[in-house]
Amino acid sequence: MKTASSLRSALQFAVALSATALVSQAASQSFDFKDPKGVNNVQFKLDAPLESITGAATGISGNVSFDAANPSAISGRIVLDTASLTVGNPVMGDHLKSANWLDVAKYPAIIFEAASVANVRTQGVQVLADVSGKLTVKGVTKDVTVPVTFTYLADKLGARLGDDKVKGDLLVLRATFAINRNEYDIQPGQYADKVSDTINLSLSIAGAAPRS
Repeated sequence: MKTASSLRSALQFAVALSATALVSQAASQSFDFKDPKGVNNVQFKLDAPLESITGAATGISGNVSFDAANPSAISGRIVLDTASLTVGNPVMGDHLKSANWLDVAKYPAIIFEAASVANVRTQGVQVLADVSGKLTVKGVTKDVTVPVTFTYLADKLGARLGDDKVKGDLLVLRATFAINRNEYDIQPGQYADKVSDTINLSLSIAGAAPRS
């Protein structure tokens, strides 16, 4: 027959186990970056001697797993629909998407797959980290490291969507980095006077983790 002490110990253990399970379930959240508002965007700029080309894209999707208490455990992928790329000049936009350049018909997505996180530090409500992973552009995959700022916004999904009835959290990612078009077989070595080898990229995107 169990004593009162043993029953009390068993109860305490059960409570602790349940609490641990709840924390484990709540700790890591999956954020969906397919934005129904179409606000998420990637901007790009190529600044060559004769021409400066700027553009943007809003066709963003993907999922990122983030734990506000343990940001070093970040994982996930971000996908950009290449058909959503736009520039101010329509003719230049057609060239950008053509087989000679990004070949959008054959390579419909640019993908970044996170592999590891380093140099994690906090700055107010933000988490700064160097995220390493694989970037695939025009079918070519390269290892890259991107400095990323993460802003975790609890209970702000409804505010973003303009609907207080919607419950959930937001994860905002901001990053600025550069790649070299020659490394991704984008007309390597060609037209350098008008099309810069360096492509400067800037991301500002938010992912949603709804709650019922």
